[in-house]
Amino acid sequence: MPDETPAPERELASPGWDAIDAALVAVYGPAPHQHVSYEPVAGEATNLAGCAAHDAGDHWHLVTYGLSELWEKQPTSHPDYSGWGLELTMRVPRADGDTQAPGWAFTMLNAMGRHIHATRAIPLAGHRIDLGRPVTGHPDVPDAPATGLTAFAVVEDPQLGVIDTPNGRLAFHQLVGITEAERAEMVTTSTEAVLARLAGASPLLVTDPARA
Repeated sequence: MPDETPAPERELASPGWDAIDAALVAVYGPAPHQHVSYEPVAGEATNLAGCAAHDAGDHWHLVTYGLSELWEKQPTSHPDYSGWGLELTMRVPRADGDTQAPGWAFTMLNAMGRHIHATRAIPLAGHRIDLGRPVTGHPDVPDAPATGLTAFAVVEDPQLGVIDTPNGRLAFHQLVGITEAERAEMVTTSTEAVLARLAGASPLLVTDPARA
């Protein structure tokens, strides 16, 4: 379960964490943002170290911390990549007056992070992840809305892209909720073609449960 807390005080050097923060500051400036951690904490489980949600006006931009190396570079890790070489992002609608991103989005990003840690399967841009259930986690995730979005397509985050950190290369991969019909169309055409069509209505590919 996500637990809303301030970004943790870091006594140890955290060059990877700082690099993610710097990439977000370049987009959003030093504006305050919502941060959650997960219980049990990373290190005691395969949970992420945390997830941040930035106010992007008409949507929330969520970014994970914990699939890359946040602290010092580990001598046994790949020299060119930071951890798994990626962090996940997702964009979800924000209504006027909303002060907090929806809890289901934090929960599902952590679930995807745990899946990556457990299976060692890295979701690259162009991949599709068929959940066989709503992308919100409904009805198992508290307060998650029902939706016809049942799979994620993966695309490089259009604003964060790829960065170089002191711990190696890091790509931000955005999860985009799609319907079963859209997933099937991607199989016969391509993920990129269908996402390009969806971007006509939502240029930053916001995952809106009400869309389906």
